[in-house]
Amino acid sequence: MGRNASVTIPEAFEGLLEPHRYKCYWGGRGSGKSWTFATVLVARAASQPLRILCCRESMVSIRESVHELIAQRIAAMGLQDQFSVGETSISHPNGSEFLYAGLRQNVAKVRSLEGIDVCWCEEADTILNRSWEVLTPTVRKDGSEVWISFNPQLETDATYQRFVVNPPRDSVVRHVSWKDNPWFPSTLRAEMEELRERDPDAFQHVYGGHCRYTLDGAIYARELREAQEEGRICSVPYDPIKPVSIYLDLGYHDQTAIWFAQHIAGELRLIDYVEDSQRVFNSYLQQLQSKPYVYDTMWLPHDAKAKELRTGRSIEEIARAAGWRVRIVSKLSVADGINAARTLFPTMWFDRAACADGLQALRHYRYEVDAQTGQFSRSPLHDAASHGADALRACAVAMQGFRQARYMEPPPKPPRLYELGPRSGGLGWLGA
Repeated sequence: MGRNASVTIPEAFEGLLEPHRYKCYWGGRGSGKSWTFATVLVARAASQPLRILCCRESMVSIRESVHELIAQRIAAMGLQDQFSVGETSISHPNGSEFLYAGLRQNVAKVRSLEGIDVCWCEEADTILNRSWEVLTPTVRKDGSEVWISFNPQLETDATYQRFVVNPPRDSVVRHVSWKDNPWFPSTLRAEMEELRERDPDAFQHVYGGHCRYTLDGAIYARELREAQEEGRICSVPYDPIKPVSIYLDLGYHDQTAIWFAQHIAGELRLIDYVEDSQRVFNSYLQQLQSKPYVYDTMWLPHDAKAKELRTGRSIEEIARAAGWRVRIVSKLSVADGINAARTLFPTMWFDRAACADGLQALRHYRYEVDAQTGQFSRSPLHDAASHGADALRACAVAMQGFRQARYMEPPPKPPRLYELGPRSGGLGWLGA
């Protein structure tokens, strides 16, 4: 049912032909990672029945997947008469099929998948810890493999830490660059040489595939660097004597992000973080109650007052009905909220493990680039990193408002004083 496909791949990618549980190739632009992954998978799918899941952290439509690349490789390899290529699917008469999923949008779908032989995680630098924790147990068929390809961003990102810094057993991990691609195109070479002359640091990242120290336009770069240098990103245990307040940024199709904080001795101790999407609010309430914390206050954004058409109730009303003590964060401009967060940052302690995805969001939170001027604007880029950053900003605004409210309270009345001595009158023996 089909014939074996003979392919030629760069020598650096020979590990793809060997049996390993994890195959991780990371590096710079022009190294041929995606092209080679697609080529080998097409060849294998033509020669034996395989169920191949192609995923990435976020995939709103099939256009954001590797579907088009796989179709191109099928045609280039002369196998178009064997594969059935549709708009959203690719299959082979021998039973092979290519499936696609965005981990962020389809967690439930990914959990339910069975019989995956190969899972290809493309642009894996953006995949969060929580997504890896769902994905790897799902790909559990005997002999199944997880293939990972990405251009790194920050050394602290979940994928880089999980597969490059601390690679699991039975894994092949290889750094590749344009030097490993014998078919590196001349057009791309000209652009690369221009970047090498104009910005050597950018060249090392883009084509050399080395991590950045910070992202361009990163909003909290200095604050996070100081927190790291001062040892405030570490193990931060839950103190059962103190209550936990939670700070939320709400979304359904976008993310809902929740920071868990304890306010102890003038410190803001961030002990946990939750982020997910396409879930009703009651499911988050159940998740919150499943944790071992004693809660104080749920801080909600101002849009939590809006009533939902489906339920006729607001998020605020649902939370109060469930027994939560609820307060609404003051509506403040984004710029003022960022300034409030920067002011609060020196008091923040982050649990490195439990808050890993929240920290990744903060590190990737950056200003938008103006399309006309090419300069950074005053507005943050709205992307996957926004939600965790917005939830932390809500915490800062809430704390600023709380401190101001305490400052604005009228001072307590002074205690009544009694004059002692001959004029004290009815004070009895005290006036003697």
